[in-house]
Amino acid sequence: MIRLTVLVPAYNEQSTIVALLRKVRAQQIPDVEMEVIVVDDGSKDRTVELLRANPALFDKLVEMPCNGGKGAAVRAGLARATGDYVLFQDADLEYDPADYAALLAPALRFNADVVIGSRMIGAPWTRVYYFWHKQGNQLLTFGFNLLFNTTFTDIYTCYLLYRRSLLDVDELESNGWEQHAEILCRVVARARVCYEVPITYAGRTYDEGKKIRAHHALSVMAMIVKRRLTRRRERAEDRNGALSRPVEARSAGTTKSAEQHVASNGAHADTDQRAETSNG
Repeated sequence: MIRLTVLVPAYNEQSTIVALLRKVRAQQIPDVEMEVIVVDDGSKDRTVELLRANPALFDKLVEMPCNGGKGAAVRAGLARATGDYVLFQDADLEYDPADYAALLAPALRFNADVVIGSRMIGAPWTRVYYFWHKQGNQLLTFGFNLLFNTTFTDIYTCYLLYRRSLLDVDELESNGWEQHAEILCRVVARARVCYEVPITYAGRTYDEGKKIRAHHALSVMAMIVKRRLTRRRERAEDRNGALSRPVEARSAGTTKSAEQHVASNGAHADTDQRAETSNG
């Protein structure tokens, strides 16, 4: 049994929030216990009113005193998460909770640390959306794969599922649209097993309430590059720290390793001798 935290940031989503949460609650996945956390980011419409009127649709409601942006809402939600895994869910209906089972399959079957829902690998259906959004996403995905040596096909999708222990919310430095990239960079760098699965997508138009704009791609790419350079510097500092340890400590470590190696070889030799005696 694993515990999944579904984190739903919401801002002015009165037309979709109840329908979305009903779909989330409808998901019954064997061996998965679900915790639903909704964070209202200072909505000006009836979003909070509707949430208060439907408490059975979520486990925790966090009400931000004012609009701080999606990143601030995500931080607030992560601070209250208790699941083994975290999954982000937008409050609109672009992404379908019916895909939860597919997203969780690699975690349940292969003990995956990170799973991304991709709109680019054989989804049953995908609404046709903005050309330049897709080109921007592909450019970001190419840059991420190049810098982190991965083969993802769709990094800027909402559906990112990761093992919660891979990220401390206090580490996060960003609050804008680039925060998603920061989280992805940090968890992928620490993960051992990553997967992606096809998901459906019903993208909204700007008239329907879509919020992200093309210029946000600049800050996202800047964050990807920053995290890669920071990771390289941190590794270098770790190596320099190891080399700067007192000679006695390093010698002791070397001696201990040598003793372990000799002991291991001796154990193998004893095993081989017993095997030869038995065969004889």
